[in-house]
Amino acid sequence: MKKVKVFHAITRLILGGAQQNTMETCGYLNPDRFESLIISGADTGPEGEIISEVRKRGIPLTIIPELVREPNPIKDFLALNKMLNLFRAEKPHIVHTHSSKAGILGRWAAKIAQVPVIVHTVHGWGHHEYQNFLKRNLFTFLERKTEKITDKLVVVSYYNIKKGLKDRIGKEEKYKAIHSSINLDEFTNTSCDTVVSKKELGINPETFVVGTVGRLSTQKNPCDFVKVSAAVKKEIPETQFLFIGDGPLRSETENLIKELNISKDIFLPGLRTDIPALLRCMDVFILTSLWEGLPRVIPQAMAVGLPVVANAIDGVCEVIKDGVNGFLIPPKNVSLMAKRVVQLLSSSSMRSEIGQKGHKTAEEEFSLRDMLSKIELLYEELLASKGVQV
Repeated sequence: MKKVKVFHAITRLILGGAQQNTMETCGYLNPDRFESLIISGADTGPEGEIISEVRKRGIPLTIIPELVREPNPIKDFLALNKMLNLFRAEKPHIVHTHSSKAGILGRWAAKIAQVPVIVHTVHGWGHHEYQNFLKRNLFTFLERKTEKITDKLVVVSYYNIKKGLKDRIGKEEKYKAIHSSINLDEFTNTSCDTVVSKKELGINPETFVVGTVGRLSTQKNPCDFVKVSAAVKKEIPETQFLFIGDGPLRSETENLIKELNISKDIFLPGLRTDIPALLRCMDVFILTSLWEGLPRVIPQAMAVGLPVVANAIDGVCEVIKDGVNGFLIPPKNVSLMAKRVVQLLSSSSMRSEIGQKGHKTAEEEFSLRDMLSKIELLYEELLASKGVQV
């Protein structure tokens, strides 16, 4: 039986939500119906990579070294040309792009190659208020033009639809919201000895642990994590803190930790793959990001039963109901975030109640199987609308 060929293009296969979403989509789509391939650039960086994991899972992968994150006219032209040649040779039925650079180049290559169906997932728009004026407006312009050759824009949160419409990127009917979901079994059925895990990290097994998972990057705003940690320690001195991940702001983060004199109580173990087990070492999870689509780490923390305190940004506000299944904080409000953390650490009943409600949210709204079903149905609908029979 002939299968539907779906080629996914993404700029980098670093350790991140968009990348894991792409890998799991390709890895778990109905193999009797769909044949998937991932196209990616070669760059990874200090954030870690999942190229090895993609290969380990046996997912077909094509690396295009010229596909890079930063604008580079020569490399961009070469990357577009290589994708164009690939699409012409392999004749995929669907090209599904992710991330800004691959999203623009991949969709234009697919259009020129006359690929029947073109889909793009917005894991958080590439243009945002923290960019300079010229870069932000360039990306907005390119997204507007590229939307016109796109059959469907998938977004991971309804906020992304609002932002897209505000920036005049397509009409509302062009959008489809599908949460970037997780394999709940990895988080709900994980058993580990937290005492052993804490000792391996250098953490006192008897103390509270406040933690997070993410890149040490401007977007994730790790310095605010450090500032919150220092403020919490003033109220509950025995608390310790855990930031899992790595990235370009590691030196800056470490310098602030020294400056605030909390080096003995804040741990940066770098890149780790045992996230479900490490989440179980925490008592409270916080997220200090400045912008997001809808970060998968929040439902991951909720699935483990952790109470979450997060900045009220983008899709985060669609998952967390303030004071019900977590707490929402205005971005950069370090004192309020620290206050909420202290409240949670001071009340086991509050931690338990909010953690249980968060767990329910994760189970009801972030099932990987539900996400895959929605994507498969979307593919079938788009193929049918184009009269493509496979």
